[in-house]
Amino acid sequence: MNLQSNDFELFGLALQFEQDRAAIDDRWKDLQREAHPDRFAAQGAAAQRVAMQWSVRINEAYRRLKDPLRRAAYLCELHAAPVNAEDNTAMPAAFLMQQMEWREALDEARDAVELDRLAGEVRSARHDALQECARLLDTEHDYAAAVRQVRALMFIERFAGDVEAKMDRIDAAEQGQ
Repeated sequence: MNLQSNDFELFGLALQFEQDRAAIDDRWKDLQREAHPDRFAAQGAAAQRVAMQWSVRINEAYRRLKDPLRRAAYLCELHAAPVNAEDNTAMPAAFLMQQMEWREALDEARDAVELDRLAGEVRSARHDALQECARLLDTEHDYAAAVRQVRALMFIERFAGDVEAKMDRIDAAEQGQ
């Protein structure tokens, strides 16, 4: 193992968006077993510190690889197309209109039925955006376009969290009646 390897190399995976989550999970467990500091107890404190560094590096890679949004952003970064979401929030007008409509629908939703409908729309949009990421990254190798798609996915993920939070508030209010 090489600390300088990218996450895909570290996990022995193809450098692509589409991945088998079970394979990622299995490889993570294998790598953690190999690098566990207890395996190096007889070799002294220095060997255990190195093993701990490996364990941290493995966990960091696992968090990126298992999450499709993080994996897409990482692939863009590896291909010299950083997402820079904090600095670049420009989005197409149609996407921004969709976001405004969703925000309005969320503000107006008064019950679980309305929120479930909205959550379904958001799940569908997320699915479509992930499919588009896969196409742009794995088929087209258009990393600049993939960056725009990743930023859109970030908006969708954030909004999905807002929908879930409102669902939780409505559920809590209904249970408190």
